[in-house]
Amino acid sequence: MSIIKDKNSIIRMFNVSKRFGKHYALKNITIDIQAGEFIFITGASGAGKSTLMKLLYLAERTSEGQILVDGMNLARISSSRVPYLRRKFGVIFQDFKLIPRKTVYENVALVLEAANEKPGIIKEKVLKILETTGMGKKINVLPPSLSGGEQQRVAVARALVGDPAIILADEPTCSLDSDSAQTILDFLLEYHSRGTTVLIATHNLQIISNTVNGRCISLVEGALTGAAKLL
Repeated sequence: MSIIKDKNSIIRMFNVSKRFGKHYALKNITIDIQAGEFIFITGASGAGKSTLMKLLYLAERTSEGQILVDGMNLARISSSRVPYLRRKFGVIFQDFKLIPRKTVYENVALVLEAANEKPGIIKEKVLKILETTGMGKKINVLPPSLSGGEQQRVAVARALVGDPAIILADEPTCSLDSDSAQTILDFLLEYHSRGTTVLIATHNLQIISNTVNGRCISLVEGALTGAAKLL
């Protein structure tokens, strides 16, 4: 089953499957996502939500089918172009993936350093995003000293600091209390209001019910099920 829209597409997936050995994590996925959409990818644990996101920024490669991101065919992209592709994305991981021996500031700055930004610009952008996410007073703190909600705010800051065209958030609220979860969702909604495309993989129906103008794409055992639902 496919979910297709015809307008200004930023992500297109054509008959995409992903196998790990003989097991299909994703089966024959065809999706078209417009620039500026807010998308929820839903499904139970093991449904293929995380795998789908990993395919988009080439943390994994497709077994079958093709993916286009902003016109780039990921099956044909050269290794030298992969860093350029990844700069289009801000990724929020469910387990934060912060570097424990680097400070809050250093964890966020890494994104801009990898993009070869000038030191002055890096400092300005990092301090601004940390202030925005409520972490401005903890720039010199190491991640292990932070609460789960604070670590997720740093992870959000890292994802947003490069002003990505697309934000991928993999279960961004799964380990947070309701207030912290809503704060994270509010950050994502704010960036979406500026035109950023947002994809959230989640099984949390609460955050879906608190969001308007979104679309749900459901996965069951790696396959699309039902039709897109406009919230």
